[in-house]
Amino acid sequence: MRRSLRFLVGALLGLGVLAGYVYAVGADAVLARATRLDLGLFAVVVALVVVEGVVDGVGVWASVRPLNGGLSPPESVRFALAGDFFDIVSPAGPVTSEPIMARFIGVATDTGYSDALGVRSVAKYVKSGAQVAFAAVLGVLVLFDAPDASGVLTVLGVAVGGLLLVGALALASRDLLSRLLVAVLTPLVVRVSALYRDRPHDRATVRRAVERFWERVLAFRGTPGLLALVALGGVLEQFATALALWVALHGVGHPVALLPILVVVPLPQVASAVPIPGSLGAYDLLLGGALVLVTAAPSAPAAAAVLVLRTTTLVFGATVGGVCVAFLRGWRPSESEHRN
Repeated sequence: MRRSLRFLVGALLGLGVLAGYVYAVGADAVLARATRLDLGLFAVVVALVVVEGVVDGVGVWASVRPLNGGLSPPESVRFALAGDFFDIVSPAGPVTSEPIMARFIGVATDTGYSDALGVRSVAKYVKSGAQVAFAAVLGVLVLFDAPDASGVLTVLGVAVGGLLLVGALALASRDLLSRLLVAVLTPLVVRVSALYRDRPHDRATVRRAVERFWERVLAFRGTPGLLALVALGGVLEQFATALALWVALHGVGHPVALLPILVVVPLPQVASAVPIPGSLGAYDLLLGGALVLVTAAPSAPAAAAVLVLRTTTLVFGATVGGVCVAFLRGWRPSESEHRN
């Protein structure tokens, strides 16, 4: 009940932010622009949304490869789309999708939860870093002389520096972080495991799990090719999303250049820190505002293009992603015989 209530509150809050944003821009103008989109161009937007979801499978395949050979390409795409589903329907939004998916990946690869969470954490970090770094370099080349884009370039620069700093601090202080994780997680793991085990997991089990997590993270130092594939998949997703927005802007009557859109696509990722299902409202507000800054598009067509893209993305993720979730297994036949 509490989880359903959090989802309902988060969804209503997100819808409220979205409605307020559309109202501030001009609801009539936004809806009029969105509904004038040609059916052929809308089909292109849908196709690009599908491509973005499928390309996400590249990163999933590369990141999970070290776990007993990983997943096949079709399975990787299915897991990627299932992750999109949990981005949308999770009470805490995208923040919780990887921890949820780690359970299914651990079962599918016959490994442990810590192993799966370790490789997916690295993939999330590398993917975000590649997208932001690519956007920052492209932004310097494309927007350096644009006075209104200085804020965007500053944010991208800070994001790149912040990601590097967080990664370096995490690796340098992993012993301290491990002790903190064990202290924080042990009471929770003991309580939860007592619900389905005669002998609940103890502190030693949690400590071993944290150690395996770091082992999986550090093991990627020997497989730079897999990290390169994760980064490539992230940039290809960025291209697909930017192209979809570019087509949508053309369709609502305000064509703009493609490259500035590529620069701002990663910026709304910060909205994933907000515990709202699908980052509804926050993502749309940030992306619409960034488009206005870097493309000089009026607010109404920018909001309309974002509305078209997000509606397509959320519907595709919830439906096709939901079907993919139905094929996942979260438990093994003999769970007690496997590592935790």
